[in-house]
Parts: sequence; structure tokens; C-alpha cells
Amino acid sequence: MQSITHFVNGQHTAKSARTQSVFEPATGEARAEVSLASSDEVAAAIGVAKAAFESWSQMTPLNRARILFKFKALVEANLDELAELITREHGKVLDDAKGELIRGLEVVEFACGIPHLLKGEHTAQVGTGVDAWAVNQALGVVAGIAPFNFPVMVPMWMFPIAIACGNTFIMKPSEKDPSSVMRIAELLKEAGLPDGVFNVVNGDKEAVDTLLTHKDVQAVSFVGSTPIAEYIYATASAHGKRVQALGGAKNHMLVMPDADLDQAVNALMGAAYGSAGERCMAISVVLAVGDAGDALVEKLLPKIAALKVGNGLDTEMEMGPLISAQHLDKVCGYVDAGVREGAKLLVDGRNMKADANGYFLGACLFDHVTPEMSIYKEEIFGPVLSIVRVADYPSALKLINDHEFGNGTAIFTQSGEAARHFCHHVQVGMVGVNVPIPVPMAFHSFGGWKRSLFGPLHMHGPDGVRFYTKRKAITARWPQGKQLAAEFVMPTMK
Repeated sequence: MQSITHFVNGQHTAKSARTQSVFEPATGEARAEVSLASSDEVAAAIGVAKAAFESWSQMTPLNRARILFKFKALVEANLDELAELITREHGKVLDDAKGELIRGLEVVEFACGIPHLLKGEHTAQVGTGVDAWAVNQALGVVAGIAPFNFPVMVPMWMFPIAIACGNTFIMKPSEKDPSSVMRIAELLKEAGLPDGVFNVVNGDKEAVDTLLTHKDVQAVSFVGSTPIAEYIYATASAHGKRVQALGGAKNHMLVMPDADLDQAVNALMGAAYGSAGERCMAISVVLAVGDAGDALVEKLLPKIAALKVGNGLDTEMEMGPLISAQHLDKVCGYVDAGVREGAKLLVDGRNMKADANGYFLGACLFDHVTPEMSIYKEEIFGPVLSIVRVADYPSALKLINDHEFGNGTAIFTQSGEAARHFCHHVQVGMVGVNVPIPVPMAFHSFGGWKRSLFGPLHMHGPDGVRFYTKRKAITARWPQGKQLAAEFVMPTMK
């Protein structure tokens, strides 16, 4: 069986005796054993990154960008291999895995513009003979903690900008699907990244807690569930670190009576059931306004019946398995709860078995869901779509704004007035108009509101550069042959 270790100082290494099995979700078979780093191993990796920081941070931004350009080309050349690694360990279909890689590469492309992005500010003659300027400088050692659902894209939201800015990086991937990030580390080395700049430590809570508390880690980026995001934010902040911790979601799609229902249904199929619903931007609730509900259900049912569910390595499939047996049980438990609470289960995917030992759940569809039900309130993270019938637009908007999560949302309508009002008044961080999954492009920033984000800055884009740098303001006067007398008042730069 394959052994997955760590990647520190440019080489694979592991000393810890603790391991955990990595399973192939489509078959239920263990395909590898991953090492779980001890606190000492994580501390050693941090020490390596700290040692590499001095020279890396002094390399010109242009030369750092050139390494990222080479890395981008290597990822593109190895796209099929990386996609297969993602599919084998996560379960998503190959096309979805390739899409994840392409979206991650967009952040690499953005980071390649770092010579421009790091430009500071300069003002001449702020006072007589005095100039002032501001520069953006790297923080030091920074860490990223990634979830299982996007084993490459989410790390690419973090490390390309971090290292482009001059930081060194410790990546802690999900122990459920670590192989693709290990391959990314190898490709970075092949691109010419100096040893110690990018390091991977696999592990569990022991590894995470070391990253959150170690004095030499300056900042932590995290994507995952809200309870863990709160813990990450509270713990790392208490130890003086910058934190951006993205949490859970309950994303609503508001369907107005005037919406193009064919467009809305096609969008819903991918947004609700793509990647088996294991996306923080998945649409899990439809708010059907007025008489839109019956027509929506009528068009959805045949689409769901035709959905092809199976092993993601089969290019004919549209939806793969869930990540683990435990997560399958959790999602099925939510379906059970929805039935108990009185929602109408129109499509029951619990008996679907593409493979007797795989972690498969077919698409599920609930109708007549109410805001008091757990399937409405809580993040399910599976292929379960709930339809809530609402009388009018104001009622739908209020439901979204009252929800504890505020990650993503969408409105489907042909009314510019309704869409504009929605964009300005909905209390959510990312909004789509006739776009079901409004993930911003890499040159904008990604992040939600309310209990979907802890910390003031979003990921990638301009906020990514702000997060991974600190601003230094410099004010300078050079002697001009005139001795200045001592001043004991607030300088006013006359």
C-alpha cells in the first residue's frame, strides 16, 4: 500500500509512527496510509520555513513570479494526472476535478502579477525637504489548512499569493485526500522553488494546534466548517496571528415567477448536485416565489431521474460518491430528519448503490420545507436540495437575511429592478444574478458574511495580497547643510 509522508525542505520525510488510511470513495477500498505529523515534526517544518524566509523574501518579486509561471506550465502539463488523484481520493467526476484545477490556476495567474500588486505609495515633499512612502512587506512563515472537498483549488487560493509576496508556507491538507497536494509540492520544486519555501505536513488536530500556537507562524488561512473555523480563529488570534477562517454555508437560490425556468433548473442541477453537493458554494435551498414552485418541481424531476451517478473515473458520470462512510451516514441522517420533520421527499437517493462498497447517495429532493426544519437551518454538505415555498419577494429576502450563514446566494429573474434590489439588500458575501455559483474570479476576493467568515479579509484577489503582507510607512528627510533645532510639539511637516 502506498505510503504518504510529508514534504519538508524539498523532500519527502516522515518520522511519526501514527498513520491513517486514505480510502477511494467509489470503491470503499483503502488505497494509502498517510502519516500524521507529531507536534515536533510540525515545529521542525516551521523551523525550515523560517530559515528559508530570509533569502526568499529578499528575492525580487519578478523572479518569484517567474517561478510561478513555470509552476503554472507544469500543472497544465500534468493536469490529467492531478485530476485522477483528486477523483480517486475525493470522488468527484474527472471533469469536475479538472475544473477545480483550472480555477486554482487562475489564482496562480493572478499571483504572477505580483511585481505590480506589491507596488507601494509615494508622496514627494510632504513637508519641506521631506518625502513619504509606504511599502508592502512579507509576514514570514504562514500556514494554510485545507478541507477535503477541494484538495488543490483551496490550497491554490492560499499559497501562490503568499509565496509571491515573499512568505514561506506550511500546507496542512485534509488527511482524507492528501496525494494531490503532495504532487503539487513536487511540481513547485521542479519549477525552481527553493527548498523550504513550500512545505506540506499531513496530520490531524495535533498538527493543526501546533500551527495555531507556534510563535513563528505569523498568519493562518483556513477553509472548512463553521465550528472548526471559529476554533481556528479564536485559537490563532489568541496567539497573536492574523487569521482568515472561512466556515460553512446554506446558500439560497431565489427563483422569481418571471424567471426562465429552464435556465434555472439547468443551473440548479449543477449547483445542487455537482461534486455530490460537497461545495461551500453549493445551492442547497430554493426559495420558490409565488407560483414558481409547481413548475420548478415539474421540470426538476425528470432531470434528477436522468442524473448519472457512479465512479468519477467513468467519464460518462455526472456525480460521484461522498468522501467517506462517516459522511455518507451523516448526510443520510439529514434525509431521515427531513422526513421526520414533515418535509415531502420527492426524490429519495438513499437506496442508490453504484458500487456495493462505495459511499454513494443519489440525488435527494425535498419540497415544502420550512425554516424550522434542520434540513433548512444546517449545512448538509451532500446532494440534498430543499424547496421552500414563499409568497413574495420580501418574504424570500427576509429568509436569506435572517439565516446565520451568508456565504453565497443567487436570484433568477428577468426583472432588472428585482435583481438590483436583491444585490443591494441581501446580507450575503457573494451574489449571483442568473448565475448559480457566483465564485469570484481570482482577481476579485472570495468570502462570505456572518458565520461564514471569521476575520476581516477574504481570500485571493486584492484581499489576499493585503492578508499576506504588512504595510510599512517611511518618512525621510536628508541633511541639507542646515542644522534643525529641537522640536517638542507634534510635527506638522511645515
